[in-house]
Amino acid sequence: MASGFEARTFELIAGDVSLDFVNTLDWRFRESGTEELIGSYGELIGFCDQSGVLTPKQARSLRREVTESAGEKVLRAARELREAAAEFFYSELEERNPGAATIVRLERIFKEAHQQQRLRRSDGRLLWDWPEGEIAPELPLWMLALRAEALMASERLQALRECGNPECRWLFMDTSKNHTRRWCDMKICGNRMKARRFKALHAAG
Repeated sequence: MASGFEARTFELIAGDVSLDFVNTLDWRFRESGTEELIGSYGELIGFCDQSGVLTPKQARSLRREVTESAGEKVLRAARELREAAAEFFYSELEERNPGAATIVRLERIFKEAHQQQRLRRSDGRLLWDWPEGEIAPELPLWMLALRAEALMASERLQALRECGNPECRWLFMDTSKNHTRRWCDMKICGNRMKARRFKALHAAG
């Protein structure tokens, strides 16, 4: 498989991989348009590798074995998952119900992921795992789906927040002591918004 974009470094600031995944459509609310950070299957693998969703061994195998056409199909499905997850998470923040089509889409993707798992015994206990042997091209999609499902069904969702920059609105888990975190990254959006307020204040004066 072509290796064009695997070297991209992702900003993993959200505290949950499913939120970092939603953030890979950057500037989601900017009037001038969004920026796609996962432009290829290779970048999808790169994101899953950097975020710990895939092991380095799994990532190497997928890069080596998955054909371009198979990778493109998985990439489209992963973006479908991402946008359905985005609709769910932003609806939570806006205190509204996500669309019925979004729930149906998430249910289908989650069920597909669960159907691939197998129960096995390890160290005296049972756990759900993926079949051994050949790694399926869809593995990154399935693993991201189960991460999203886990957060959506968890009480941790109460800590869900979004960046205070109205053009950014990246998602994150607010684990600060007083639950007052406002920015995706203080060095990026925090300083940018402070500079904007300073400029507006002096212009008004």
